[in-house]
Amino acid sequence: MRVIITGGGTGGHLFPGIALATALQQRISGCEVMFIGTKRHLDWETLSGYDFQKASISCMGLKGMGTFARFKSVAGLPAAVFEAAKLMRKFKPDLVFGVGGYVTGPVLLAAKLLGIPTCIHEQNSVPGLANRMISRFVRRVFVSIPGTVGLPEEKTIVTGNPVRAEILAAAEKEVEFPKELTLLVLGGSLGAHRINLLMLEVMECFQKNEVLPSIRLIHQTGLADEERVKGGYAAIGIEADVSAFFKDMAELYSRANLVVARAGATTLAELSVMGLPSLLIPYPYAADDHQAKNGYYYVEGGGAEMYREADLNAKILGAAIERLLKSPDKLQSMGRAMKRQGRPGATDLILNDCLKLVDSG
Repeated sequence: MRVIITGGGTGGHLFPGIALATALQQRISGCEVMFIGTKRHLDWETLSGYDFQKASISCMGLKGMGTFARFKSVAGLPAAVFEAAKLMRKFKPDLVFGVGGYVTGPVLLAAKLLGIPTCIHEQNSVPGLANRMISRFVRRVFVSIPGTVGLPEEKTIVTGNPVRAEILAAAEKEVEFPKELTLLVLGGSLGAHRINLLMLEVMECFQKNEVLPSIRLIHQTGLADEERVKGGYAAIGIEADVSAFFKDMAELYSRANLVVARAGATTLAELSVMGLPSLLIPYPYAADDHQAKNGYYYVEGGGAEMYREADLNAKILGAAIERLLKSPDKLQSMGRAMKRQGRPGATDLILNDCLKLVDSG
């Protein structure tokens, strides 16, 4: 069997694709996967080390672009479709699966024109522009969050978000609630500048006032702020594990008592599978405010608290962190609530349906 998975631009799009690809290879002996992403360094770095064929096509997004850039993007669409079709004629896939991002449009359109079965996965509570347009002609639409709007109901299935195998394995282990207080700060694959600055202020205040003196801190900053955050913590005498990007997320999740994070759908899927209580700070400029809408689902379930960035300062964030880390019973109840909302079987549900699509032609 041969499968093309397409998507990229952020880890939120790439990681579900990786989860699906690796599960396919484990289930079907000799299954070959080609991943068609963007030309961004993040895509190639994230996909390195996996046994996939990797390719990219030349295309641009539409949403949030100026008039000239939109015109250029539309004008380049036929060439992008032709480029994708050329890859498919050579690879000969049985299925093409889109996981989001502007690169999915021309790839799935090429597959449709070639008569290859297609389906997409929408991670967010509000579908992106590419998936809204593509959903009209794909065979199946899988969604992560119940109540996702703007997609054809007759071919939409709620499955949850595919989570990488190593995180699922970590979630299945019986571990005691960590006694050493560890705070994990995540800004998504591209980092979160405002959260980075807030955390420097919070930890400086904690240090001055001897709040939570034994706290351990793990902070994923994104590339742009890595050195600034490392230097900032060192200057105030805080020992922290800081990196632009962590690869072994399963190990970090296993150590954490509390997570401060954006509200990207893939991050939330991983946190819920792991049962990690969370303080969510949605990205304020996300298209259609989808991160806040993602977050509300988990807040309503009792596993998370959410703060709008515009209303947040270091005093408020620090107070929330201190209150929760000093309340182990509350943390554990939030963790149980978060885990109830996790969908560890998402990958299998999607794969089972995809295999039926392939069998039916």
